[in-house]
Amino acid sequence: MSSRRSSVRRREKPPFQRFKDHCRKFTAFMFSNVGIILLVIFYTIGGAFIFQAIEIFEYERQMAVHKDVVQLDYTKDILDRLWIETATNISFYDRHKYKERINEILIEFQKAVVNQEKEAIDPHKQWSFSGAFLYSLTVITTIGYGNISPRSDWGKLVTILYAIIGMPLFLLYLSNIGDVLAKSFKWIYSKVCLCRICPGVARRRLMRERRKLRAELMTRALAEMEESRHSKYTSSSSTSDSASSYYSDESESSSSSSRSPRYNDGSQVMSRSRLEALNILEEEDLTDIDKEMRGSTDEITVPITVCVLIMISYILWGAILFARWEQWKILDGSYFCFISLSSIGFGDLVPGEGLITEDKDTVGVSFIMCAVYLLLGMALIAMCFNLMQEQVIHNLRACKRAFKACFRCRGRG
Repeated sequence: MSSRRSSVRRREKPPFQRFKDHCRKFTAFMFSNVGIILLVIFYTIGGAFIFQAIEIFEYERQMAVHKDVVQLDYTKDILDRLWIETATNISFYDRHKYKERINEILIEFQKAVVNQEKEAIDPHKQWSFSGAFLYSLTVITTIGYGNISPRSDWGKLVTILYAIIGMPLFLLYLSNIGDVLAKSFKWIYSKVCLCRICPGVARRRLMRERRKLRAELMTRALAEMEESRHSKYTSSSSTSDSASSYYSDESESSSSSSRSPRYNDGSQVMSRSRLEALNILEEEDLTDIDKEMRGSTDEITVPITVCVLIMISYILWGAILFARWEQWKILDGSYFCFISLSSIGFGDLVPGEGLITEDKDTVGVSFIMCAVYLLLGMALIAMCFNLMQEQVIHNLRACKRAFKACFRCRGRG
């Protein structure tokens, strides 16, 4: 019996089952926070190598086949067209029409020369590793500067497939990393800005808030007691005036004296209940303060102004960095950072000579900082929007509770 149990314990899972377990663990790790960061980085690096290889290979292949033909075709074509137009209008019967036709041919030739010069940019410099990595990053982040774009058919096809997979992956990265940064910042905000790291300061702050709340409740209770007393006094005076025609002055004084103790008793009961409620609230303050100080950071909301200051500070920091690398003005750097982090990407200002190196295998430190700035910045913007959304929802719920309390008081009145 014991040997059978030992054989059952030693029995291993089939290879296919073990392979499924390993795949499940690997998938769970890759879609964790650390795994998503590594997946985005390696996906962008892999895309940089793929686009660099495709574009350089296609360019060298086309230059080896069509280099001489392209240069001769433009010159020969323009000369043949000019000769034909001149031969057909040798008498210059319609000089105005002849000049218009010659101008059209020359403009077409100018456009062809300009396009040829644009295509003559060295792809070894444009599609260096730095440039290819920046292109891959702008594809999955949907920034799309437009200064680097694939010219080959294979490059365009791979860009489509690369974006179809990369864009959802980057959105998942923004969602997960934004939540992690939001929770971390809320913890820091609760410890530093709310003085939870200093229990004495936090306790004094909460006690001041509770004193203000008790003072407001006391004034509200006194106002309600005064209002109820005035309303009862007016109602009693009206009933006594109506009865004065039938009763004498003695009976009126006796009835009023017999009515006043009941009224005084009611007001005393009401005031006693109010004071007892306030005393209970005062006794529960210390326990509530301790609970609030030990509360979780999930219940804390960060003000919108703090989120706006974080975004402005990050944009200004990036503006200073890019102004140093690219010799831009601070305003131009701020404009570029805002356009990039908001994924608008006009392309009028792009990181150029300072980030994209001439050697295709060289990676500059400034380029690495630019990529990290974009990746971290978009996650930081997602964090700020997440915190601002929580603050707006908290304010709306507070307004909803205030309206409910207001209508409840009116219904009781």
